[in-house]
Amino acid sequence: MKSPPLSRLGKYEVLREIARGSMGIVYLGHDMYIDRPVAIKVAHSDQLDDEESGERYRKMFFNEAHTAGRLTHPNVISIYDAGVEGEICYIVMEYVEGGQTLKPFCRSDNLLPLERVVEIGFKCARALDYAHRQGVIHRDIKPTNILVRQDLDVKLADFSIAQLSKMDTTETLPLGLVGSPRYMSPEQISEEFITGQTDIFSLGVVLFELLTGRHPFYADNFSRLVQKILTEAPPRLTEFRSDAPPELERIVNRAMAKDRAERYAMGGDMAADLARAFDRILDQPRENISEQEKFGAVKQLDFFQGFPEAEIWEIVRAAQWQDYEEGAQVIVEGELDDSFYIIVHGEVKVQKGGRELRALYAGDCFGEMGYLAKTRRTATIAASGPTSLLKLNSSVISQASLNCQVRFLKVFLRTLIHRLSITTEKMVQEH
Repeated sequence: MKSPPLSRLGKYEVLREIARGSMGIVYLGHDMYIDRPVAIKVAHSDQLDDEESGERYRKMFFNEAHTAGRLTHPNVISIYDAGVEGEICYIVMEYVEGGQTLKPFCRSDNLLPLERVVEIGFKCARALDYAHRQGVIHRDIKPTNILVRQDLDVKLADFSIAQLSKMDTTETLPLGLVGSPRYMSPEQISEEFITGQTDIFSLGVVLFELLTGRHPFYADNFSRLVQKILTEAPPRLTEFRSDAPPELERIVNRAMAKDRAERYAMGGDMAADLARAFDRILDQPRENISEQEKFGAVKQLDFFQGFPEAEIWEIVRAAQWQDYEEGAQVIVEGELDDSFYIIVHGEVKVQKGGRELRALYAGDCFGEMGYLAKTRRTATIAASGPTSLLKLNSSVISQASLNCQVRFLKVFLRTLIHRLSITTEKMVQEH
């Protein structure tokens, strides 16, 4: 299959070939108008020209733009454009500089550290949760469709056989047994009705490979592979990775549960378990580094200016550290909650009755009245982008020393008074 002699497609300069696969050839390109590098996937001309399967292949090719094009998430490859120029079909997408697939890290002699695998799994699970909530089922999660960079930036790629669960399936191609059998769920390999849980099963298989260098359902022929996926339990994770704690094994096994009722319902559930297990999964030196990073971030906040370091450590160790993606709701108007939040990184927006009132940024606080009286929330708070919060309530503060409790209460009341004075001033101005 020869590469077409390309130098330009539409407004894009074509620089060089960087990869090729069953669905097309990928080139490094340059968007001259926005001045950024892009990846350009070009459909195989011989497959387009095939009289029997050309039209189906064309629909499959543009299916990626149709499905992934509606997704905007930091861990999903962004689709920028798609088009036809002459007889050439192409899709323009985000270029992940320095990215490589997870395939090399599925060998037993090239395994990643345990904590890196957990972080990759966490980011993939969150990306799948987002995609599924948008009605997109990937259907081909496997190591070669997940890109990772040295900084652990993770991207789900290749949505060419993705399915839109919220539409009539006849409008979403392709149908039937498509994908990579080694990573299919029992329901997918049986050609039954699938949901986003099929991607969670596939992610469980990928994590098992990343952790052990072995496939959980290894077989030397297709029929034996199908039998194992449908009926046999995977081997014990700890047989091949002695440093893997039982909690991680439970997470991977739950992701690969054959019965969908026992499998994670959503990627967010799996991500939450990985996040809660993260500190216990890491070795002790890495745990200390993680806590040190949290301490350094909290120490910079105005709220804790004047706190001795020992008392900041008390707060960091007792409070909950919570991460949110864009659009995620932290608190919901009308719900009961007794927590108080301090923004460590990012920003949130305050909404009431569907109307945005204001934005809060790193160092700002919210939730004072709920903390004091456990009243119903009077507004909704949602993350405006990736956001990290410190969540506190009375039981958390009671774990701190008396001096720390007194100092915290003083700053808390000062913050509350400041917030009430601003609210009062706005009410006066409005009347």
